[in-house]
Amino acid sequence: MTTNNVTQGDTTPARPAGRQGLIKPLRTLLDTSGLIAVFLLLFVALAVLIPDFLTGRNMVGLLLSITLIGSLATTMMLVLALGEVDLSVASIVAFAGVVAAVVTSSTGSVFIGVIGGVVAGGAVGAFNGLVIAKFGINSLIATLAAMEFVRGLAYITSGGDAVMITVPGFFDLGSASFLGLTLPVWTMLACFVIFGVVLNMTSFGRNVLATGGNSEAASLAGVNVRRLKIIVFGLQGVVAGVVGVLLASRMGLGDPNTSMGLELAVISACVLGGVALSGGVATITGVVVGVLIMGCVQNAMGLLNVPTFYQYLVRGAILLLAVMFDRWKQTRRQRA
Repeated sequence: MTTNNVTQGDTTPARPAGRQGLIKPLRTLLDTSGLIAVFLLLFVALAVLIPDFLTGRNMVGLLLSITLIGSLATTMMLVLALGEVDLSVASIVAFAGVVAAVVTSSTGSVFIGVIGGVVAGGAVGAFNGLVIAKFGINSLIATLAAMEFVRGLAYITSGGDAVMITVPGFFDLGSASFLGLTLPVWTMLACFVIFGVVLNMTSFGRNVLATGGNSEAASLAGVNVRRLKIIVFGLQGVVAGVVGVLLASRMGLGDPNTSMGLELAVISACVLGGVALSGGVATITGVVVGVLIMGCVQNAMGLLNVPTFYQYLVRGAILLLAVMFDRWKQTRRQRA
């Protein structure tokens, strides 16, 4: 008996024939190269048109301004590559910051406060993954619900107001620098490297892409899809926890109102960077470029003193264009 022209005893993977086997890697390369070209053109245009854009001080400020989106985008990339979505990341950031502030102030220990904030974020992320994987609830609905109740937990934990941090050593987390770059920037760069390696050079990353492409086929191939989803959402929560702790350190307080709308900016950067909303397609290079494009646009609007309500329009337009671009690429892949 044969299945798909391969006998049961034949375990040799089928080799792609001729040009067909080169189509996917070439398409990925062209998409990424095109995105890099767009970023370079944008960067040159901003450098020419905005006098203060290319100054060293502004470049350092630009890097610092994208640390939130950049760090979270690395794990959102994995979530989207699974064919899922996480709308709760901004709430997790706020909750983790509040927990870190409360624990640090009550114990007097920066270490315990940091661990408390990161664990709180990881626990929420793992819970999201458990609900989605165990009960089969759509991730959009599950994380939308989590976005609300986690924000509520942040308000309850803080007593409805910002929590001032009373331990001076906690402020060093956000201001400590090395080679001219602060800890949040180094954290973002570390996330780019770590999760880039995870996606491209590990079986875990290959399983994520395979599951996003076809979860049933991945399950039949031996991938534990449920466990994979829990781990990916758990990683998202851990990174959100780290980001929340660093943000609280930079602000000097744990604020339950912080990071409103951050999840949309993170998703926009990922989709702009070529991560398919339908799952199965993601590159760390594309995500990095997507984050940089978002950061450059935001930085330029700040330098030009564009009113806040116009900035909302621009960010919304970027998200819409990113989704339309993702849809166009899906259609092109289906026709190929």
